[in-house]
Amino acid sequence: MRHYGIIGYPLLHSFSAKYFNEKFETSHIDAEYSLFPMEELTRERMEELMTGLDGFNVTLPHKQAVIPYLDRLDETAEAIGAVNVVYRRVGYNTDCLGFMESIRPLLRAEDRKALVLGTGGASKAVCYGLRKLGVTPTLVSRTPKAGMMGYRDLDEKVMNDYTVIVNCTPLGMLPDINSCPDVPYELISARHLLFDCVYNPEETLFLKKGKEQGAVIKNGLEMLVGQAKAAWKIWNEEK
Repeated sequence: MRHYGIIGYPLLHSFSAKYFNEKFETSHIDAEYSLFPMEELTRERMEELMTGLDGFNVTLPHKQAVIPYLDRLDETAEAIGAVNVVYRRVGYNTDCLGFMESIRPLLRAEDRKALVLGTGGASKAVCYGLRKLGVTPTLVSRTPKAGMMGYRDLDEKVMNDYTVIVNCTPLGMLPDINSCPDVPYELISARHLLFDCVYNPEETLFLKKGKEQGAVIKNGLEMLVGQAKAAWKIWNEEK
């Protein structure tokens, strides 16, 4: 039997486990997919996983922390600086592909700038994907560094210039459904596109507030499915 899984913390509810176990069953593959909640990574634990598993996914908060334990990264993961798939001690990033496929149909000609909320591994993949799609991203952080914005910088001019807003923070994710990023929602209009990498609940408070202002909204489920399909291909078709 082949063994796969996902590392992250917390892993209260995992789309990946259900998706891959059903995929193994329908494809008649003798394999199982398990959850490995890990608050911190250690070299010893990583060696155990890389020896005992045929492949695994990486989610919050380890998409960057996992890199030093791998032998190498593929070209996309190297460019992004974050990993969400591991196979044979090599790190890959399929988040970018899933994101691009999900948001591409919603982008309009006037969507040239995007605010990317958060600075973790997911935001790195999103920024990479936006650039590939011809949209210039700017990171927004509670503790901004050079080249970033803070939430206090999101005034009327900024909100008019940046018509795409992508939430890459866990704010609003179950069970914390009453939280949302601190953006000026009153300045959002029908000109805006709000994308939330969170998929559970289906409509986060971030998306709800955007919809109330007339914005186009989309959650992260399709992105998640897209990255999972790409991970499946790596695990089952890569030589």
